[in-house]
Order: sequence, then structure tokens, then C-alpha cells
Amino acid sequence: MILQEDGRPALVLVYTGETYNYPELRQRLAALGHWFNTSSDTEVVLHAHREWGRDPRNAVSELNGMFAYALWDTAKRELLLIRDRLGIKPLYYYPIEHGVLFGSEPKAILANSLAERAMDADGLRRTLWSAADPYNAVFRGMHKVQPGHIVRVTRDGIQEMTYWQLADARHADDVPTTVQRVRELLEDTVRRQLIADVPLCTLLSGGLDSSALTALAARSNEERIRSFALDFVGYTENFTPRPMCGTPDGPYVQEVAKFVGTDHTDIRLSADELMDPNVRAASLHARDLPFRLGDADSSLYLLFGAIRQHSTVALSGESADELFGGYSWFHDPSHVQADTFPWSDDVDIARQSLDPRLLEELDFPGYLDEQYRRGLAEVPALTGPASADPHERRMRSLLSLSHALSAVAARPQGPTEYGLGSRGAGPILRPPPRRVRIRRPMGAQDFRRAREEPAASRHRGPAAAVGGAAS
Repeated sequence: MILQEDGRPALVLVYTGETYNYPELRQRLAALGHWFNTSSDTEVVLHAHREWGRDPRNAVSELNGMFAYALWDTAKRELLLIRDRLGIKPLYYYPIEHGVLFGSEPKAILANSLAERAMDADGLRRTLWSAADPYNAVFRGMHKVQPGHIVRVTRDGIQEMTYWQLADARHADDVPTTVQRVRELLEDTVRRQLIADVPLCTLLSGGLDSSALTALAARSNEERIRSFALDFVGYTENFTPRPMCGTPDGPYVQEVAKFVGTDHTDIRLSADELMDPNVRAASLHARDLPFRLGDADSSLYLLFGAIRQHSTVALSGESADELFGGYSWFHDPSHVQADTFPWSDDVDIARQSLDPRLLEELDFPGYLDEQYRRGLAEVPALTGPASADPHERRMRSLLSLSHALSAVAARPQGPTEYGLGSRGAGPILRPPPRRVRIRRPMGAQDFRRAREEPAASRHRGPAAAVGGAAS
């Protein structure tokens, strides 16, 4: 989208995501004399930068939403790459001699011949370690725009700025007040997520998180909510309890759907579908990297493909276990007190599958320890009553690790050729729900069109483009 001034382009924006508070921002900007040609949040973002963007941190701090975008200022000949507070929307960049390549996925950058398709030892470590490393883009020379950060590209070089970071709020409320506050946040977030101009649904597993979300959505929505659940042929009949799953989901799904009154559909997948080579190849292509947790990617790919026939946006309780400490290891003293990531067993997996000489060279224990120490150093200092309790300090450290927050942001970005975008955090770290939009990806040609089309055009898919800010 282009903001015109005196008949000439002033700002050019390539934008993916959604700004939830754009109606309020639009009213404020209109009162300040701004005129709008569309009803889109994309145009509001453009005008926000024109009004408050002398320091871009001021403009982006006004936005409540999930987003990744590139903004070109024609007068300053300056490119800004901006990512939302928790990094829900990905954004990569690759410096070249006269500017940068950028995109919302590595393949968008690697499609350009100026980008080297190479991986060094750090990239291989990240590839073989499933936990999120917020600083490692895998491919040599490629970088991630960090959550809550702005990357400024000018003739003078590349500068990185922080506009938001997690901070301790000195929590001193009692339990009833805290419970009420969390509920208020959940209800407010659900109401905002239900604003959509496309068919919407919820993902229901029968667990606490997705069930609560579905119930809140049904209460807040004027129309009957659709819900979908994933099941596998023969799974319930042949179920065997496991440490992470003591009972099958199916009976709980049906009970919640009946109690809430949703328009429910079960998506049942067979082993043949999951093992289809075409499905596996498509999910691998979408993720860009191998994923070692069995058929999780294939099942997500097929699930969203089936849901897309009925709904475009899905609300999910995904990542509540990370935010609220729901996993079993958060309650196992041996894991909690371990001087490392409590959820990491990747070193043992790698030891079983790699050549001993390569394993020694990669030094996984050293790599994991380095990432853990780096994450701990970024945890905000704890204040308030909890600071006096060693257990409370430790739990907050684990839940605040940048690696954990990156995992929260990245997990719902399931692989599908339609492209997935999740919705989550605002100016404060809000609990779930997560919103997933199933859509086609955007290619580099869309950026070129953005510079040619009128201001009414907008782009919501993954951005992929070449930025010549230094040329």
C-alpha cells in the first residue's frame, strides 16, 4: 500500500498481520486531519507512521496486534523492518552489498540469487534442536528481526532498535483478584478475535484451554460457533495411556461441543493420509526445516486443509501450557531446578542419530548451555512479593525465557501451503486465545505491485521482497 502526498509516493508499506485497535487509531488520526481511502488496518498503520513516526518506535508502540511489515520512506530513502512484540509474525532479512533482501520466510529470500544457500555449524545445531532459538535464522548470512524490534536500513548501514521488551509489573494482587484479571483479559481478547469478515471457528481438543476458549467464543458471538477437532482412525478404540496423555480426546470433545452448543465437526485422518509422500513433502516445504516430532506437521497440514473448506480463521487454545505452566515438567522439582531448559531432551536424541565425530564437533551440550545462559540474562528482574520466594522466581524465569516466548509465538504457525498466521499479544503479554488465518502466501511480485497499485490495495500474506534501501 502506498501513501501519496502531493501526487507522489511518500510511504510504501508491505504488511502481513492484523492491527486489532485500528478503529480507535483511525478515529484519533482522523481527528488530527488524516483522510482515509479504505477501511483497512493497513492504511491506518501507514498514517500512524506519518503522524507519529519521526521516531518509528512511537508509531509502532501505538499498534495492538500481530504484524510484520516493511516500510519504505521515499524522502529519507530509509527502509524499516518491524515485527510485533512477541514475534507472532516472522520476518527475516539478508544484507547484501546495496541493501537487504527480506521476507516472512527463508524461502522468499533464498529465491533470490544474491542469497547464498548455505548453512554453518550454528545453523545445523538449530536445525537439529527443536526448541526455538530466537537469534538463529539457520542459513548463513540470514537474520531474524527480533520480537519487539525495528531494523532500520539506510545508506549508512543497518541499525537495530528495541521498541518493546518484557518487563516485570510488580504483581502484588491476591489470588481472587488475579483470577478476575485473567478472566477479563481472556474475555476481552476473545471479543477482539471474533471480529472477522470471513467464516470463523474454534479448534477444540476437549482440554481445559480449548474448551474454555470455545465457551467464551460461543458466549460472545451472536451466531453459533463452529468447532473442529482432530481425530485419527482407530485411535480411540486402540488408545494406550501415555505420560503426556492419559485419556483419548474424543469423549471430552463431544461433551464440550454438546454442552456449549457448537456446530461441531470431527476431522478424522488415516495412517495412509499421514504417510502420503506428497503431504510430507508439502509440509516440509512450508516449514522450511525438518520437524522431528513424527507426523505432527502432516496432521496439521491436513487438518487446516479440511477446515479451510468451511472457515478461514480459527481460534485455538494453543500455547496456554507455556503461558500458564501447564506441562508436567513445570511441576517436577527435578526439571524445574535443573540448570538448563527443563523441556530439552534434544541432546539425547541427537546422540542416538548422529555420527559421533559430528556430534562432538557440534557440541550440543555447549550450544544448549550457551542458549540457556543467554535466555536467563534477558529475563527481567523480578520485583514485588514473588521476588522473595525462590520457587516463584524460578517459575517466572522459566516462563519468561525468550526461547519459551519464541516457542509460544511460533508453535501455532502450522505448515500449510495456504499459509498460516496466528493472532496473540497486544501491548501487554496477554494469555491465549491464538488466532490462525488460513491463506495463500504472498510472493515477491506482490511487493512490486505495492509500489504500482493505488492506495486502496492491501496485502496480508507473508511478505517477500527485495529492499534496496542503500542503493
